Amino acid sequence: MISLITNDETEKWNKIVKGFKNFDIYYLAEYTKAFEVHGDGEPILFYFQGDDCKGINVGMKRDIALDEKFEGKIPLQTFYDITTPYGYGGFLLEGKVTEENINLLNKEYSTICVENGIVSEFVRFHPLLKNSNRLTSVYEVIDLGKTITVNLQTQEQIWNDLIGKNRNVIRKARNAGVKIYWGCNSKLIENFIEMYNATMDKDNAKDYYYFKEDFYASVLEDLRYNSMIFYAVYEEKIISMSMILFSNTQMHYHLSASDKNFQHLAPTNLLLYESACWGAENGYRTFHLGGGLGSQEDSLYKFKKAFNKDSTTKFSIGKKIFSEEMYLKLISLRNEKEMKAKNLNFFPEYRVE
Repeated sequence: MISLITNDETEKWNKIVKGFKNFDIYYLAEYTKAFEVHGDGEPILFYFQGDDCKGINVGMKRDIALDEKFEGKIPLQTFYDITTPYGYGGFLLEGKVTEENINLLNKEYSTICVENGIVSEFVRFHPLLKNSNRLTSVYEVIDLGKTITVNLQTQEQIWNDLIGKNRNVIRKARNAGVKIYWGCNSKLIENFIEMYNATMDKDNAKDYYYFKEDFYASVLEDLRYNSMIFYAVYEEKIISMSMILFSNTQMHYHLSASDKNFQHLAPTNLLLYESACWGAENGYRTFHLGGGLGSQEDSLYKFKKAFNKDSTTKFSIGKKIFSEEMYLKLISLRNEKEMKAKNLNFFPEYRVE
C-alpha cells in the first residue's frame, strides 16, 4: 500500500507527484536535491495507494548516529528520523479522504517507518494546501501562527490588497529610480551569495542558514525551470535580491538579501510587488511570503502583512513517534542535567540543542 522512492528515481518520483492536482514545488525531487547537498538528510517520497485514495509525503531521512550528541552511543545506519524539507509539506491526499482511508494510511505508514528504523517525524504542514486539517488523527498537530499569502488573480487586486503605507513606499521606490529585473544565471547567483551572506552576518543568523556553493549550483541546475532571482537596481548597483520559487499555480518567497545602506529606498517592497505582478501575468494564483520568525507577529511578519492585509493562511506543525521505546531510549542517552536546561518543546526531544 505504501512504497518508498528515492530521488535517484527522479522521473518516477515526479510523475507520481505531478499526478496530484495540488502538488507544489516542495514535493518535487529537484527541490530536495539542494537540501540533500546542504546536509539535511536523504530525500524520500512516500507514496500511498489505496483503492479509492492516494497520498504522498516527502521527508528528509536523517541518520541519528551522525548527530554529534549520539557519537559512539548508537550504531550507524540503524536509527533514523525524518523531517519535512526546508519549507512546507506533509501528506497530500486525493480521492475519498475518509476516516477509514486515513486510518489505513496511518497503519501502513507507521509499519513501513518502523521497518526502516524511523523513530520519529517532524512535519511543517503546507499553509495553502491546509493538509494539517485532515491529519489530526495521524499526527499531533500544533497551530503556530499566521502566514501571508498574496492573491494573484489580477494586478489590480494585488495593488488593492496592499496596505496604504506600502503603496506609498512602492511609489517612493519607483520615483527614486529603483528598477526591478529578473533572471537566473551563474553571475546573479554569485551576486546573491555575497549579498545573502552579508545579510545573514548582520542578522546574526544560525550556521544552518548559510548555504555552500554546491547548494546554489543545485538550485541553478535542478530548479532552473522553477526558480528566478528578482533583483532591484539603483544607479547601476544591485541593492536587493530575492530567490522566488514557483510550480503548478503557486509562487514562494524563498531566500532574500538586501544592502542595508539602501533600505530607505524600500527596494524589497517594490521587488515583491513586481514579483507578484509577474506571477499574475504568468498564470500563478498565489504568492506565499511566509510568516514571522518563529511564527511570531514580529517586524518581519508586519512587513509581509503589508502585501495583503486580509491574508488568512496559517502555519501548523506535526509530531509523530513511530517507536516510543527507542524515542525514550534516545532521550535517556542525553545528559540529564543538560536536558533539564533545554527547551523541551523541541521535537524530537532527543535532538534538542
